[in-house]
Amino acid sequence: MDTQNYANHRRFVVAFHFVLFPILVLTLGGAVTNLVLSWGDHTRIYSASLIFVLTLSVIMLMPLSRMFALKAQDRAIRAEENLRHFVLTGKLLDPKLTTRQVIGLRFAPDAEFVALAQRAAAEGLSEDDIKKAVKNWKADTYRV
Repeated sequence: MDTQNYANHRRFVVAFHFVLFPILVLTLGGAVTNLVLSWGDHTRIYSASLIFVLTLSVIMLMPLSRMFALKAQDRAIRAEENLRHFVLTGKLLDPKLTTRQVIGLRFAPDAEFVALAQRAAAEGLSEDDIKKAVKNWKADTYRV
């Protein structure tokens, strides 16, 4: 893997993003077609409706499962970066910093971290602006 930096730090899971999602879209198309074709057939309408509802449920579950995992990671990152700030300064992070800002700060090495955290709190930098301000990128390869 190349050295992580701002340009390549976003990660995609091939099986999740490029296999599962297209399969679900195709399944939804098939479920809708099956439901429409069996609309007048009282023997098939129940199973067609069930397939459609189950497909919608799985499609809804896909982004929700990702959101739940990312929310847990966000909490862990906030705690880790708060501890790192405390180790470096003896103080907790500024409470004005949002979780998104703290997530952006995780890429800053210790030498840049404290000053960038202060700047982010004072200027209200966005997560993206914080990432762009990091000069010596500290890779985070565990986030999915």
